[in-house]
Amino acid sequence: MSALSDLLAALREEALSGIWANGVKLARAGAVSLESQEANELVFRVRAPGRPVPWTSVLHPADGDWECDCPGKVDPCEHVVAAAIAAQQGESQGAPLQATEATYSRVGYRFSRADNGLALARSIVAADGSQTPLEGTLAGLLADSSKSKQLQVEQHDLVADRLLERPTRGPLRPEQLARILETLAPAKRVFLDGQPIAINEEPVYPRAIVEERGPDLALTLARDPRVTEVLAAGAALCGDVLARLGETELTGDWLQNLPSTRVFKQAQIGELSAQVLPELAKRLDVEVRTPKVPPVDRKLKPRVVLELSQVGAQLSVLPLLVYGAPPHARIDEGKLVYLRGAVPLRDTTAEARLIHQLRDELNMAPGRRVFATGQDMVQLVEKVRHWRGGLAGEASKILSPNVKLVPDLQIQSDPNGSVGFGMRFQVVGGEGEVKSVDAASVISAWRDGLGLVPLEGGGWAPLPQAFLDANGQRVADLLAARAETGQLANAALPQLAELCDALEHPRPPGLEKLAPLLEGFERLPEPSLPADLQATLRPYQRRGVSWLQFLKQAGVGGVLADDMGLGKTLQAICALGTKTLVVCPTSVLPNWADELKRFRPSMKVSRYHGAGRALDPSADVTITTYALLRLEADALTAVKWDAVVLDEAQAIKNPDSQVARAAYKLQAAFKVALSGTPLENKLDELWSVMHFANPGLLGGRSDFESQIARPMAEGDKNASQRLRKKIRPFVLRRLKQDVAPDLPPRTESVLSVELDEKERAVYDAVYTATRADVVKLLTGVGNVLAALEALLRLRQAACHAALVPGQHARSSSKVKALLEALTTAVDERHKALVFSQWTSLLDLIEPELKNAGIDFCRLDGSTVDRGGVTARFQANDGPPVMLLSLKAGGTGLNLTAADHVFLVDPWWNPAVEAQAADRAHRIGQENPVFVYRLVSQGTVEERILNLQEKKRALFEAALGEAGAAAGLTREDLLQLFD
Repeated sequence: MSALSDLLAALREEALSGIWANGVKLARAGAVSLESQEANELVFRVRAPGRPVPWTSVLHPADGDWECDCPGKVDPCEHVVAAAIAAQQGESQGAPLQATEATYSRVGYRFSRADNGLALARSIVAADGSQTPLEGTLAGLLADSSKSKQLQVEQHDLVADRLLERPTRGPLRPEQLARILETLAPAKRVFLDGQPIAINEEPVYPRAIVEERGPDLALTLARDPRVTEVLAAGAALCGDVLARLGETELTGDWLQNLPSTRVFKQAQIGELSAQVLPELAKRLDVEVRTPKVPPVDRKLKPRVVLELSQVGAQLSVLPLLVYGAPPHARIDEGKLVYLRGAVPLRDTTAEARLIHQLRDELNMAPGRRVFATGQDMVQLVEKVRHWRGGLAGEASKILSPNVKLVPDLQIQSDPNGSVGFGMRFQVVGGEGEVKSVDAASVISAWRDGLGLVPLEGGGWAPLPQAFLDANGQRVADLLAARAETGQLANAALPQLAELCDALEHPRPPGLEKLAPLLEGFERLPEPSLPADLQATLRPYQRRGVSWLQFLKQAGVGGVLADDMGLGKTLQAICALGTKTLVVCPTSVLPNWADELKRFRPSMKVSRYHGAGRALDPSADVTITTYALLRLEADALTAVKWDAVVLDEAQAIKNPDSQVARAAYKLQAAFKVALSGTPLENKLDELWSVMHFANPGLLGGRSDFESQIARPMAEGDKNASQRLRKKIRPFVLRRLKQDVAPDLPPRTESVLSVELDEKERAVYDAVYTATRADVVKLLTGVGNVLAALEALLRLRQAACHAALVPGQHARSSSKVKALLEALTTAVDERHKALVFSQWTSLLDLIEPELKNAGIDFCRLDGSTVDRGGVTARFQANDGPPVMLLSLKAGGTGLNLTAADHVFLVDPWWNPAVEAQAADRAHRIGQENPVFVYRLVSQGTVEERILNLQEKKRALFEAALGEAGAAAGLTREDLLQLFD
């Protein structure tokens, strides 16, 4: 059988019967045409009844994969089925499918030079190249079925048709021309005075050049050298490319203001570097041709410094708002004063926050000196005690900021074996005679959130913040466990031992009697790292490698369930030996190959993937995909591997699926599953992953359901405890906040959206039309899938009325709220990810972003160059917004350039949303991450949030320390329709 026949057989087995029947109808109706064909990629256009723009379905026969840009949630969809059937029939009959280029007419756009502008006419371009003028509107032509059968339109054709509904005599208006050029960027049949041209998606901006002019500096704005002719207000010809002109408020609509030059004197260089150039660089490219301009350091952050001085009996405090330490620049009355070194890029939002903090905590303002004497001075010092900002001036005399507190640990033992514990902090530096501070005082100040601790005899000293952040709670616990005599309870000795390790102090005597407690998985020996390893592991990663090696030596499997973004792949690579099989999603396969080459260069790696694939017996590591594990289970399960690794192991969460059954049959001495979400919806998924790693550990499937899953759903805490006790040695899970303290915080919140009257009417109509049927289905023995389809329609109505058949809304309250939030984020120089499960909703968001002037890129199932799109977004000068489909962008991507994540349409599986948010919140992220869920008030989306909590509780009940939880039931679905 050919690869295409194999793919069709796989689709026949996976597709629902109704989906398969619909696909057969489409194929028989001749709805499928071939768009393009490469070695292992067939792109088809499938014309759906009632839809002017055909869907795009992509087949990868050699890999057994498929994709479609339709919004349906059933996979495979009827369009993929139709494409595969038509392709296979063409192959078997020796009659290739009709190509869209040779079959259908398309819309052509004919620009022509007119007085002071450009005129536009449309035509219908036949397959043979002949053109017929388009009279009237495209919508009117599509309404005539006899004329629309041989016409293929794209989304941009429909948008352009709406823009051109009102005929324009003569040249297009400037604002109309700008929107037309944005819309027609993907169009292929565009002409200027009869000659074919392309339309540039990105505007063409002027260039800014800084160069020396004697002792001064000159800033010149000049036109882009690619511009060969300005054709209209805001539009220019660049060779054979038509482009919009950017920043016309600077250049003039016809570039009549260029070139423009401004000269900066020596005293103005700071202003040029700190204000003019950074602001200009946000809008266009800046070329600096002189070393006289100091560099801009975007990492310099604003801070408030209190400059303290003693003036007679008075205490003088001068707050200063500065950048850098030592200060590179100072803010005086809203203006930046350059001091030294690199110039900061001003963060006015952070400055305002610091000014408010200074006012709220100290009742001061930057640049305004405060004097205090007597009791007022005492009160002022008390306020400064709570201030955790910088100190300068004569602070060493007043607050002792130059002294350091060094921990000093004392341990004694008596003949009875009791251990005495004492701790003080030695005062190093300063001018006083105070030698030490007791630990209780330091801990008390630390717990109160103070940056200073009082010294005996007067003055204050700064807390040893780094030590306390790492060991403060441990010291507090030891103090609480100490008797009045100073003797420490034996149960606290392990904590004392950890404190000794942190201070490089000898461990306390008597610790050996607790050795059995300490020799568990929590204190594994150092790992034996591979000699060829080209990586420096974080401490928690080294411990993960130790745990994996222990399991391997013991001949048992395990599930490495570390939080997403903590480097599960690297830990697994460190534990791999020869003859290892790695199974992963298709999108992640290149990542595995790259990371093996990078971290274990001496290992021979073979990709079992693509046309002509074959198993290489000499390979150390063989990488394949879940699709091929399903299709070629016999070949892969016949080999006795030394180790098998399943990456993103939630792919086998359904025990009844072909891929899960194939995974169970893989032969290996050591099996490990990698998954940040080994449990997403129900406990059967955890059973499936564990059954792969350690068959029989959780018993048979029916026993597991009756003894564990069902009792947990009924609230049996003992069942949760039994499950955790069984799997604890074989599951290692660490959260980011526990093992990656350098990872910035992540804040999740809900943006509530109120529907307007028209949207509410549409939503209520969908709700009324579906509720009775859904309740009937769910209370009886009806099809849950039908209920989910009704729920899909409700969710779409809550997002955008245009997603509801028959509705043609231009925008929605939710999209407007998203646009407002994105505008704020972009203005504050943040980057954002926007996720939706529906590419059709992304299609509706795109024009809103364009109208708002927000640059963006997009990644969904149709994206070919995922790496190129990702690299463009990650670049410093890349677009600030990326639109992603949840299916295509939820895994396998590192998008740490973003620190804002917007989930436009919430779903009840929190693990899927967490995977999406973790594209930004992972190792390498330097900024706090904010995750926003957009929820329409008074809709099913609010009830979905409650179901998310149930799912989250189920995960914690199995893998964490939470109580009982329940899975998704028919009752849960009924609640969504109440």
